[in-house]
Amino acid sequence: MDERETAGAASDGTRVGAVLFDVDGTLVDTAFLHTVAWWQAFRQADRTVAMARIHRAIGMGSDHLLEHLLGPDRDKDADGELSSAHDALFAAHWPNLRPLDGADHLLRACHRRGWRVVLASSAKDAQLSAMRAALDAEAEIDAVTGADDVQSSKPAPDLVQRALERAGVAAHEAVFVGDTRWDVEAAARAGVPCVGMLSGGWSRAELEQAGAVEVYEDPAELLGKLDASILSRPPSPQRA
Repeated sequence: MDERETAGAASDGTRVGAVLFDVDGTLVDTAFLHTVAWWQAFRQADRTVAMARIHRAIGMGSDHLLEHLLGPDRDKDADGELSSAHDALFAAHWPNLRPLDGADHLLRACHRRGWRVVLASSAKDAQLSAMRAALDAEAEIDAVTGADDVQSSKPAPDLVQRALERAGVAAHEAVFVGDTRWDVEAAARAGVPCVGMLSGGWSRAELEQAGAVEVYEDPAELLGKLDASILSRPPSPQRA
């Protein structure tokens, strides 16, 4: 079966739940690498944007990030060049990408418990492939969706909705795991509860205020507290 195509039922015909994972900053330690890559891309284009502002936009796809940082009156014809510069600068880090502590074990634990494991990332296909290689947990990943699969990236709900489609489950049968306000907002707009991670540099208070139902330091902490988390519960019954 193509890894991007999924069935919505177990072999006995019953519905199963899905855990939808953001990747950048949630499973792989890339949030600040993206910050530096965007800062360098802006500098190459003679644009000065403070790293603190850039960091707060990481988690958005480039479509929303450039609008957020440069505003609607920017020269939009330069967006493609800025995005390409960021991609090239970030690609220099690919050989050194590392999963966050416990990330691969968390995916395996969710898989063993019967959840469908779906990656839902604002990254483009090439970047997503590099991060999946760093994760080294392909056997536990049931489906993948990225920025190239949707018209609008996070904080729009499109990625979460596409991930639900590929998992073959309804919103009330899923949980999203992400590290930024943009993840929480995208999940909420799709009707999916979101578990927050502090590994992307956002604070616990910020993620909770955005609507995260639980917040953990990193994948390792969630893994250690899995039995007490929302992921210990079976998905909600199928609604009529």
